[in-house]
Amino acid sequence: MTATASVIVVSRNRPDFLTRCLTGIEQLSHPAFEVIVVADSVGLSALRDAGFGQRVVMAEFDTPNISAARNVGLGLAAGDLVAFIDDDAVPEPTWLDHLTAAFSDPTVMAAGGYVIGRNGITFQQLGRRVDRTGAHAPLPLSGTAPQVFAGSPGQGIKTEGTNCAFRAEVLRRIGGFDPSYRFYLDETDVNLRLAALGHRTAIVPLAQVHHGVAPSAYRRADRMPRSLTEIGASQMVFLRRHAPDLAHDPVLDEMRRDQRARLLRHMVAGTCEPRDVARLLKTLEAGFAEGRARPLPVLSPLPHPTRAFTALAPRTRFTETRTLSGRPWSAAARRRAAMESVRDGARTTLYLFGLTTLRHRVRFRDEGFWEQSGGLFGKSKRSDPNFRPINFTNRLQRERDRTADVRIVA
Repeated sequence: MTATASVIVVSRNRPDFLTRCLTGIEQLSHPAFEVIVVADSVGLSALRDAGFGQRVVMAEFDTPNISAARNVGLGLAAGDLVAFIDDDAVPEPTWLDHLTAAFSDPTVMAAGGYVIGRNGITFQQLGRRVDRTGAHAPLPLSGTAPQVFAGSPGQGIKTEGTNCAFRAEVLRRIGGFDPSYRFYLDETDVNLRLAALGHRTAIVPLAQVHHGVAPSAYRRADRMPRSLTEIGASQMVFLRRHAPDLAHDPVLDEMRRDQRARLLRHMVAGTCEPRDVARLLKTLEAGFAEGRARPLPVLSPLPHPTRAFTALAPRTRFTETRTLSGRPWSAAARRRAAMESVRDGARTTLYLFGLTTLRHRVRFRDEGFWEQSGGLFGKSKRSDPNFRPINFTNRLQRERDRTADVRIVA
């Protein structure tokens, strides 16, 4: 029997991204999932306007605290499993199938997938191990099959907040997410608490989401931070929760160096001025001070939901996978055809190849289809050569094969 899953999306001040995320979720191939959206009134209004109002569970929440918002979603989730994805991400159609399949192993209590970055091709995050200071290191991963790892006190298996799932009962039992983390390290804290109990985590390479890193109160679209207060505060809370006192100062010094180097890279790139560096480093120190003073609540088990599980009823029954292609000069016509294909119930990918060596880019469009564009002879994967002599038919097949395991639904 397939385990039921509740997909939880938290959003604030990003209605367009939220609507696109839900448009992608609607095309998931998993047979039994519901959607819980915890968002501000603007986001919920946008979903109603887009036709999602009666088909997803909505909770209005406008406090800038992602942990508290996720706990609201957890309190409404009636599925056996709870999966989390950010509002500025879009899942591949098979994401939830692969992610939840890992729980067929009864020893697995959490699972995490791979995160694809802004170009839609390169992986942003794979599997990592994390220690009691928040420092992480790569896991020994190979192939596409799920791999299960055991944590231990002070050594967790890291899942990314935009692509993770848990047994709902276990997550409730440990108190859900700690609201002391308003932003940053919130899911890592969960990983450490699960590891301390000896729970096992699966890393699932084929459970993939595309993460765009949208602008927010904390950073701009170019990743330039607006303030470092919250990450400083969360780092300090994390240390207080998990690390011995003697470890605090070395970790904070390293964070100062890392953030200063990050800001200097932005300055060299022209995305900030020298005065911004000093100003933002002051916000980091303010965050450390706030994190030292922030109360640390005792986390009690969360209650079970009182509502019944309600599977998402998609407006369109997606029954096939379809590929369209063309040249850049026919893009407008091919996009219209892709939109019609989606309305017909096909999960659709449009490939646009020009006679150039431009690098490829993949994105999920608001209209509900995937689009990959770039030069016929250009690279898609980072390991590709800068120039590859190839004809259109073979290039199309190569790119289709590259995503077959995650986008082509049998």
